[in-house]
Amino acid sequence: MSGHHHHEAADEGIDDRSMDRRLSFSIVLNGVIVVAEVVGGLLSGSLSLLSDALHNLTDVAALVLALIARRLGRRPPSTRHTYGLGRVEVISALANSVTILVVGTLVCRAAILRFLHPESVSSGLMLVVASIGLAANLASVFLLKGHGHDDLNMRGAFLHLLQDTLSSVVVVLAALFSGWRYGVYLDPLASILVIAMIVRSSWTLLNESLHVLLESTPAGLDLGALRSDIQKTVPGSDLHHVHVWEVQPGKRMMTAHVQLDDRPLSEVDALLKRVHARLAERWHIDHAVLEPEFKGCGSNELLPAGTGKG
Repeated sequence: MSGHHHHEAADEGIDDRSMDRRLSFSIVLNGVIVVAEVVGGLLSGSLSLLSDALHNLTDVAALVLALIARRLGRRPPSTRHTYGLGRVEVISALANSVTILVVGTLVCRAAILRFLHPESVSSGLMLVVASIGLAANLASVFLLKGHGHDDLNMRGAFLHLLQDTLSSVVVVLAALFSGWRYGVYLDPLASILVIAMIVRSSWTLLNESLHVLLESTPAGLDLGALRSDIQKTVPGSDLHHVHVWEVQPGKRMMTAHVQLDDRPLSEVDALLKRVHARLAERWHIDHAVLEPEFKGCGSNELLPAGTGKG
């Protein structure tokens, strides 16, 4: 039996190393494409290439975050970091999204000015560089395809690459039809379309990051429904001073006072275990600190009655 567990651990270690190598290769590949598209965009005068370079830069950031999160996530909590280092991913995501929104706004402004004062671009160079970028994105998608379906972090990185592949297709099409009568407008139009995709994903990422860092109640979790569910699980019980938050996406924490009917102390432990089990099963809260109280001790409020109370 121990040999079986040993092989499972070894296989898991090999899978982790293999996935880390794939991520590292994708980071290098997309990093090279960012440089190539920036140079190509400046030489050809193509704003859509520069926009795609920005989109590829978001991929690099997303992949770096995924790699950092995987490595830090394997570190056990310590006396200094008792929750572990999972929030590094959230802080990096916040910085990443703010930077991308600022740069995206500047590129969008330049695209609008190009609409008002159209300029021709070097479509040949634009097509070559955009095609290389598309090939690199497809290679990265292939490398990560089928890996990490149960890993929210990896799924996000994979979707990022799929989105960027679409933006590369838009740029290639703009280059192919740049010789058309209204072709001078295709480059800034493609640029704005790519920026719109970036802003949408970055804005969502910004909101999710702030939601975690502000320790807001996790999205989709109704405290009233949670309270009612626990009342049904343990008849005669009630919750107040309830706080639920996430240390990092998917890792929920909770503190609460559990009010119980008068009963022998010997029964309290078993009842609290039932509450813990229900919180984990129904509400995906694996770490909850519950303080038992008996009727007449404390308020009957779901949330603290005054500012600063917990």
